[in-house]
Order: sequence, then C-alpha cells, then structure tokens
Amino acid sequence: MSKEIEDHRLLNPSSNEPFSSVLEKRVSRRRVMQGGLGMAAMTMLGGFGLSGLAGRAEASGAEKTPLSLAFDAIRGSRTDAVVVPSGYTAQVLIPWGTPLNGQAPSWREDLAFTPEIQANSVGMHHDGMHNFALDEASASRRFLLAMNNEYIDQAALWAPQGGPTNADGGARPADEVRTEINAHGVTVVELRKDDGGRWHPVTDSGFNRRYTSASEMVLSGPVAGSDYVKTKYSPDGTLTRGTNNNCANGFTPWGTYLTCEENWPGYFIKDADRQRDDNRLGIAEGRGRYGWETAAGAADERDDEFARFNATPTGATATDDYRNEPRTFGYIVEIDPYTGARAVKRTALGRFRHEGCWPGKLVAGEPVVFYSGHDSRNEYIYKFVSDALWDPADANRPGEERDRLALGAKYMDAGTLYVARFDADGSGEWLPLTPEAETRDGRTLAEALGLAANDRAGVIIHTCDAADLMGATPMDRPEWGAVDPTSGEVYMTLTNNSQRTEAGTDATYTHDGSDIREPGVGYATAPTNAANPRAENEGGQVIRWREAAGSTRFDWEVFVFGGAAGDADNPSGLTELNQFASPDGLHYDDRGDGQGILWIETDNGYAKVADDTNDQVLAVVPQNVGQGEGEAAVVGGGDQAQLKRFAVGPNGCEVTGICFTPDKTAMFINIQHPGNWPAGDDATAETRGSVRPRASTVVIQREDGGQIGV
Repeated sequence: MSKEIEDHRLLNPSSNEPFSSVLEKRVSRRRVMQGGLGMAAMTMLGGFGLSGLAGRAEASGAEKTPLSLAFDAIRGSRTDAVVVPSGYTAQVLIPWGTPLNGQAPSWREDLAFTPEIQANSVGMHHDGMHNFALDEASASRRFLLAMNNEYIDQAALWAPQGGPTNADGGARPADEVRTEINAHGVTVVELRKDDGGRWHPVTDSGFNRRYTSASEMVLSGPVAGSDYVKTKYSPDGTLTRGTNNNCANGFTPWGTYLTCEENWPGYFIKDADRQRDDNRLGIAEGRGRYGWETAAGAADERDDEFARFNATPTGATATDDYRNEPRTFGYIVEIDPYTGARAVKRTALGRFRHEGCWPGKLVAGEPVVFYSGHDSRNEYIYKFVSDALWDPADANRPGEERDRLALGAKYMDAGTLYVARFDADGSGEWLPLTPEAETRDGRTLAEALGLAANDRAGVIIHTCDAADLMGATPMDRPEWGAVDPTSGEVYMTLTNNSQRTEAGTDATYTHDGSDIREPGVGYATAPTNAANPRAENEGGQVIRWREAAGSTRFDWEVFVFGGAAGDADNPSGLTELNQFASPDGLHYDDRGDGQGILWIETDNGYAKVADDTNDQVLAVVPQNVGQGEGEAAVVGGGDQAQLKRFAVGPNGCEVTGICFTPDKTAMFINIQHPGNWPAGDDATAETRGSVRPRASTVVIQREDGGQIGV
C-alpha cells in the first residue's frame, strides 16, 4: 500500500493478541533462551526449527562458492533523480501515458487525456509487476511485462485544465471519471532490448493491452454464483466489472499473472443497510475516493457504469441494484498475459485488502501454495493450499498455446484457506478458515459467523471476521512476500507499527466511531506496557518463517528490523549506509546453488530516515548472515557489511515493483508518485526546473553487461 492512500482507520474489532505484543515477548525470550529454543522447535517440527533457519547453509555440508554483493553501498539521496552504484546505469522505461498502440498519441507535457487515450496508454502509478517470456531462447531480451497501475494523481492527470472538476463536491463529469477508471488496473506491454543494450516498448505489439476498472471479469471459486454476489449487472453472480487499487502482485507456475485488489473499499459508498463486512473492510460512506458514483445519471451513462459504485440498496432485491457490488471485489485476480482472455477473480484465496500473492516452494505431487498479506493495521497473513497436487506437465512453456486459466481453475478454485497465528516461542500455526473449523469457544466457524453449516462462500465473504474468530495474530501491516524456492522459507514485510503510545496516555477505540475502552487490538491508541515497551515503532521489520511440507505448524523469526542509525532502540544495528524504514516491496532473486539475494524496497514515512534519504532498494544475501548470541533479529550488529543500499529514488516517490531478466543482467523497478521527475530517458539525470510527474518503470543494468549485484 502506498502511504499516499493509506487508510489509517483500525477496522479490526477483535481481542486477539497483536503481533507487537508477541514480538516483544519473543525478543525478550530470545535474549534469555538463545539456543535452547531452536532445539525445542526442531524437535517439534522434525528439524525445521529456528536454528535450522539461521544455520541451514552450514548444515547442508556441501561446498559452495559463497554469493556476495560486489557493489559499494551508496549513500542516501534527496534529489529529483534515481541514484545507483558506480558502474550501473538506470533507464526510464514506459512512463505513465506511453502509447501502447496507434490509438494513443505520443507523450507531451500538455497532453489532455480522454478515456480513449488513457485506455490505449500505460496506466498511472506503477506498482507490482512480473515478466513473462515469449520464448525461452530470447527470454532475457524480449518478454511481456504485466504491471499494476494502483491509483491516480489527479493533479498530474488533469494538469492541462488545472486539476479535476468537482474533486471534493458535486457531480464529476462522465468523461473525467471514465479517464480515471481507465488509468487504474493492469498494463501488459511487450518489451525488447536492442543491440545497444537499450530497452523499448513495442508499440505495435498484438500483446499490448489494458485491464481497467471497467473491464468485464469472471468470478470463480466458492463465491461465484452465490447470492452474495448477484447484482443487476450479473443476476447469476458470475460476472463483475473492473479491478481496483492493485498493489503488489504474484504469478503462477503455469504462466499467469496475479494482480491483487488492496484499497478497493474506498471506491464504493454505502449509506444504508450496511452489512458486517462493509464495516469490517471499510466501505466508504457519503463520497467515494474520487467521487465516481457522482457521475451516475449522466446522459451517456452505459449499463450503470457509474451507478455501480453506489452500493446503497435502491431496489426490491439484490438483482435490482448494486448492494452486492463491493462483494465482487477484494480478491486475487488471474490474468493470462499471452491471450487477452477475460480476467478471473479467484475467490477461494479470500476476500480482504490483498497486498500481493506469492507461490510457495513447488514440489511435484504436493499441493500448490500461495501466501498473501492483508495490508492494514492489525490484520493478518494468509495461506492457500490447493486440493490439486502439482503436476510438472502444467508448467508454463512460452510459445505453446494452452488454456492457462483452466489450469488456474484446477489449482486455485478448490483448496483450503488458512490464517496465521504467531506465538511468542517462535512457533506458529496455520488455522483453517472452513465452515467446519472449530473456533476458540468450541463452535464451528459457520455457526460463529451465523452462516449455514456448509456455507463456504459466506466464510470467504467474511474472511476477516473468520480470522478474528479463529484467533489469528493481528500483524503490523503485512505487505510484500518472497519465497526462497530451494528452502521454502518465506519472507514478508511488516511495514510499521504505530499503534503504541507512551506510557501514561489514554487508550481509545474508534472502530465504529465510538470511544470504547476495552482490551484488544481495536485500539486507535494504546499505551506501552511491560510486554510492549516500544512506542511508535515506525521502522517496521521483515519476518521469515519455515514450515515442513504438509504441516500446519511453522517456525518464525525477525529477519531484520528497520530503523534509523541514531535510534536508541536499533535492534539490527543499522548504519547510515543501510538505515531504512517501512519496508514494503520484497523480492527473492534466486541465483542457484541454494543461494539468492533478498531485495527490500521502502515506502518510508519515518522522519529520522526520510531526512537522510528518499525511498530506496537494499540487498542482502540471506545465506551470509547469521544470528548472533542474544541478537533480536537475524541481521544484527555484525552483519552491516552484508546489508547494502543499492538504489535510491527521486524526491516524493515510493520505490516498488521488482523483477529481473532470467540471466539477471537487467533489474526492473517502479518509481511511483514522484514529485518532479523524470527529466528524460536517463533516470539518473536530476530534474532542472519543473516537469509533469510520471510514474515510470526503471531498468537498471551494469555498464559491462554483467549480472546485477554480484
């Protein structure tokens, strides 16, 4: 989630113990019991304990050439430019507004967008992305890039006319709303590298296309066809329109793109007959984020294209209005980038504010696993386990025609959704979210939710409430995940935890607008205590866990804490050369031989770090860092040379989205919502004067053509 559009409300009313409390107990326990805990966990999980996490490279017994980072860490930067290490270049590629075909004009500073121009151009505010080879032989020189366009900057979009019309009140013009709708969603574009090493979009490619907030999509899985999603547009509950606020992403081994609906609730309003899930997820009241619903009734409105954003009941039944329209959002959306087929919303993976969706370690004959985080304060981490077992014959083969979405149905429409509980001893458990699951008070989950005994669709619609009832651990805004494909270890960023205030302050609870003093994580503010002594932890952290195949148990630990070099409480010992806060984007870059590079991107709002540097990209080889005696995290005081700052973005931006060519010679990152950038094709050129800001993909390469980072 970009901090630009973060919803600061606490929407979790449960009394489940928050991760901040679990973490403090864990850190305190580690300092006392270092060593013994790891052995206990290994016994419990048959050898997949914490000591295995920290020391797995040594345990392998194999002689390996250690992977090491071969660039010098760069200093922080506060400029309108991208900064990379010496010996590297950074090229601006496919900024917002780049034409995808001949139906859109070339960019110019005074370009006035229309719905048609935006529908045929690269969307706004680039975020998660993944590359898909067109053939194996040229995969590092030519591929399809699928990329999320998370939200919009209305000031930049409407700059030629001085800003949007009726941004804060009154009816929005229909064509302005259509243009904004078309700026959201997903862009698919073919990219090629020329003989000189420069990358270019192929503007006449038949693969180029947009999926927007107006594109018709299919509902699939448990919710499809249920009464929960029947609308005037789709009386049988099988179709919907659009995908909104897509932040992080994922991919499948059969060659499809996963885009994830995150802060979508704010696009809808519901002023009457609000249901439990409307409040739990934060559906807006009064006016949507951009007021799209106010264009309803326009003379040229088609098929209630604007009216659907108002979920207030107006008819006798759900098929007479759009009361259920928000229930067609909040899912993982699968796209076949090769064919342009209608996208499919895979409802079995849960309904919430999905940050992303990452496949676990892939093993023939075992289920396919996906991990996802709900990016809001005090929300949860989820895992989906397919009923179908992985068949290597289903792996993607670029250039071969196949029904990839049918494979998606095979592996993603039937399975079990779990939510995580993290315990203070470093262990954890995946709790099933099924109608028959037993809640903490002995009821079935269906009974506790007030549903029919076999109502799996109802459990999915109320995923967050189900997780509350099962006793999941509220986390500190789970964002991106990454998986080591060899060990199966999973990393996830917890971007920050500002829920605690100084001792002696009052506790308040504002979930429903009231001021209720009661125990639980539903606090708007909660004072520190003996178990939670860290107030305003704005640095965030990256956690790591490992689980045995087929087990619902796992081990966890903090991999690295964010924070400022000068912080008195700096558990990972960060310095001026690697201090960071609010870790967000994450990518595990497998280099073979059981080794890889973990790349960490930031969306920082912590002033102590922001005063020194803009948002950034850092790198660390997990196999080269080890947990020292009494250390609170894997990356500790003795590991500072192993965690290096690799790149810094321009002023005002968030650095997000990341992928590599298969040969690791080109790294692609996204620069979202820059303040005054780019000045041209050279991403490292500092802007002189003022430009119309454009989110852009940046490709980073070594001047000698070698592999990135090593």
